[in-house]
Amino acid sequence: MGSKINQHLYFLSLIIALVFGFALIRSAAGQYLVGVGSYDMTGPAAGINMMGYANLFQNTAGIHFRLRARTFIVAESSNGTRFAFVNLDAGMASQLVTIKVLEKLKTRFGNLYTEENIAISGIHTHAGPGGYLQYLIYSITSLGFVQQSFDAIVTAIVQSIVQAHNNLKPGSIFISKGDVENAGINRSPSAYLLNPAEERARYPENVDKEMTLLKFVDAASGKGIGAFNWYATHGTSMSRDNLLISGDNKGAAARFFEDWFSSKNESSSTTTNIGKLMEKSKTIKATGGQQCGKTRSQGFKVRKNDGSLFVGAFCQSNVGDVTPNVLGAFCIDSGKPCDFNHSSCHGDDQLCIGRGPGYPDEILSTKIIGERQFQKAVDLFNSATDQLSGKIDYRHVYINFTNSEVGLDGTGNNTVKTCPAALGPGFAAGTTDGPGVFGFQQGDTEINKLWKQLRDVLKKPSQYQEECQKPKAVLLSSGEMFEPYAWAPAILPIQILRLGKLIILSVPGEFTTMAGRRLREAVKDTLINNGNGEFDNDTHIVIAGLTNAYSQYIATFEEYAHQRYEAASTLYGPHTLPAYIQEFKKLAQAMAKGEKTTKGPSPPDLSSVQLSLSLNPTGDSPPAGKMFGDIKEDINQPKDGSFKNGDRPSATFWSANPRYDLLTEGTYAVVEMLQGKRWIPVYDDDDFSLYFKWSLENTSFHGLATVEWEVPTEAIPGVYRLRHFGSSKKTVNSTNHYFTGASSAFTVS
Repeated sequence: MGSKINQHLYFLSLIIALVFGFALIRSAAGQYLVGVGSYDMTGPAAGINMMGYANLFQNTAGIHFRLRARTFIVAESSNGTRFAFVNLDAGMASQLVTIKVLEKLKTRFGNLYTEENIAISGIHTHAGPGGYLQYLIYSITSLGFVQQSFDAIVTAIVQSIVQAHNNLKPGSIFISKGDVENAGINRSPSAYLLNPAEERARYPENVDKEMTLLKFVDAASGKGIGAFNWYATHGTSMSRDNLLISGDNKGAAARFFEDWFSSKNESSSTTTNIGKLMEKSKTIKATGGQQCGKTRSQGFKVRKNDGSLFVGAFCQSNVGDVTPNVLGAFCIDSGKPCDFNHSSCHGDDQLCIGRGPGYPDEILSTKIIGERQFQKAVDLFNSATDQLSGKIDYRHVYINFTNSEVGLDGTGNNTVKTCPAALGPGFAAGTTDGPGVFGFQQGDTEINKLWKQLRDVLKKPSQYQEECQKPKAVLLSSGEMFEPYAWAPAILPIQILRLGKLIILSVPGEFTTMAGRRLREAVKDTLINNGNGEFDNDTHIVIAGLTNAYSQYIATFEEYAHQRYEAASTLYGPHTLPAYIQEFKKLAQAMAKGEKTTKGPSPPDLSSVQLSLSLNPTGDSPPAGKMFGDIKEDINQPKDGSFKNGDRPSATFWSANPRYDLLTEGTYAVVEMLQGKRWIPVYDDDDFSLYFKWSLENTSFHGLATVEWEVPTEAIPGVYRLRHFGSSKKTVNSTNHYFTGASSAFTVS
């Protein structure tokens, strides 16, 4: 009996060893478990201040296209090491969002996904709803915390991770790299020129043009399931005057990429009799408002999110000084180039505006910059043959950046310190992408008496702070301001993720081009010097900007001296970058040597003290004799009887505030096409060509929803109509009622 038990134990241990061995062989041979996921994170589309430009008057008033959270998860085996990377169509990551996401994941998965092996990164669009960051400086223009914005983002991150986790299956990962042309220029070239000449001589451009792409392939079918790439350019193709929710150029690129993949095998050629179509369309009138169910709009989505869709993400990198407004910055009064050092016109920063490639059409600029990234991603995806293999690993630590000791020479003899967070006058000047307050210029190192007096009413900076931040003049000592709660972060996360020879550096801010180069180089050298041959020159480093938390900018020591916008927004003083490099080198050394790291001090959870001054809608009713969904202004039919490519048919409906229900994974707007006797949805508010616009009627202040479609080149000739979905409440406490309505028909030829 005993011998049989021993024999069984022997075979059991042999099986376990074989399974473990096969798992190691699989990852070493380049096969991992891979899963991708995506979820709608579009926030409130009416009356909420957008995050990015700090423009009090830039409040949401509709949707250009929806925002999404996109996730990939890679694992060595079902029980092996893994990490998840989440890319958000948001301005940046938020420490409080990360905290709450981790709480929800712990409830669902235990310790499988933690702060150590999850990265949450923002694309830096400036056209998403704000109010989701916990530090006061980032929620002033949104009038405090906006629960609806916050919840939409948290839910989308969790759901995209869950979807990616459920989709985990054996797959291969390929890496491909190439330059993106004319999608970004340096918006602070005078600051860049202060970096050492010998350092600048090592690089052909004053921006990083390289895109790094990962291609995920299902092992069973051999088909691509997703692709994530990193490339640096600001999400500021849409201006500070835009009121439509948008993922800007990176969100557009993702939409183009995902649609390209799904339509590769589709054919749209048809032969039609336009005359008959026009006669048919004349007989189809508007439907009038109709009640519908809560989830009805989901059935009209063109892309059903059932977990099978290809996921394409365009992630951010060291974007600090890179603008997509590639034609340069010009004075709006004279048309001449702006002042080189200060980006102003006759001393006025508000007259200096960057121009995108579609100038003066910001939506066209967004499309062009998005297409340039999308086309490069397609090239890299189609040509990707370099298969990743090897270890998955990660390191994470929290650092208090307000008083860190930094050794400048590696010996410990020349030590400096970082400072409490502070902003300089160059911050108030804004950038060529979005000018700031009148009376400031980029490069200012002095503050006039009036502004000092106003500053001191809020908080007079300590003498230590003023000395520590020099040559920055302290306009706002946010790191010394704690009423009604902390104005700026002190404790920040840094993280390294490893996927074979690819190293991802998760940074909680916007590194300038040269700052990012120095960080990448320092980490690579540390890995090679401490890895016992495991790392070499083929090790590839990418920076994932605006990840896990947000702390504004990181400029080089030399750029800091110029005090342009990026330097004036480098919170922790002139030695901020050396502090980051020092701490990342510690993480890299620990990874190379296989050592653990200590967690560091935890950041605070300030959810219980958040102030919220934005008002929720209190109840809507349509005009007397009307129903929500009824037409106010129907299609204005063209004289020749049909719309053509580039035309913009539109219809306006009586509607309620879209904040009553975000219609997550649904849509407020649809273009339907008549096929036989059935109306088929062909475009929705996740399409670049369709616009949902919200407004109030000028005299009665009843709500209006306008659905506007720019007929794209790929539109098939046929009979179409526009449909709107919405929800309403009569009072704050009443239940939601859902409605829909469609316009009269029209013809596209």
